[in-house]
Amino acid sequence: MNRLILLRHGESEWNARNLFTGRLDVALTRRGEQQAREAGTLLRGLDLAPDIAHCSVLRRAWHTCALTLAAAGRGAAPVAAVRALAERDYGSLQGRDRAVVRRELGEAEFRRIRRSADARPPGGESLDDVSARLLPYWRAHIAPRLGAGATVLVVGHSNSLRCLAAHLDTLSPTELHHLELPPGIPLLYELDGALRPLRRGGRYLHPADTPVTARATGAR
Repeated sequence: MNRLILLRHGESEWNARNLFTGRLDVALTRRGEQQAREAGTLLRGLDLAPDIAHCSVLRRAWHTCALTLAAAGRGAAPVAAVRALAERDYGSLQGRDRAVVRRELGEAEFRRIRRSADARPPGGESLDDVSARLLPYWRAHIAPRLGAGATVLVVGHSNSLRCLAAHLDTLSPTELHHLELPPGIPLLYELDGALRPLRRGGRYLHPADTPVTARATGAR
């Protein structure tokens, strides 16, 4: 069985302020750092400590990755930080308050820009654009390691991970429109030999999943 763990970075400073972040390089909040550590502790308790990790070059992602691996007992695991996994470019919306943009555009247009695969914010990327830069990297660098039996952690952003999940699960446009990945919660995909999910949508991991002995000791 091949095991892939998707992890959206922990809360960032601009998540906390409800701002469009996109490609702008902002830091994690203390809460975001704690979410990353908790994710790593959870993976360790479930015997899912990653053999290798791939993450976005943006610091909120690679910081999450580093904290998660350290807490999982895999601080020395190899990590590839790449632009292919970076967040979607939100163009002229970056740095703007989401609530203000929602009022200006109206609910329907706001959701279309954020959720539809082919909609681009002014000067930015569509989800299709993100998929076009992400999937070649998936095929060339992530899929082969999974096929070789490694447990692989991928740390990215809401939209880069939505695109990867959409590829794995062959989501319809409607399903993609409604897909949301919460920050700091590992999403486990168990894949067959052809790297198809054994369970469509994967499975979110929570502390209650860990064995009682692991919860008591904090490790496995």
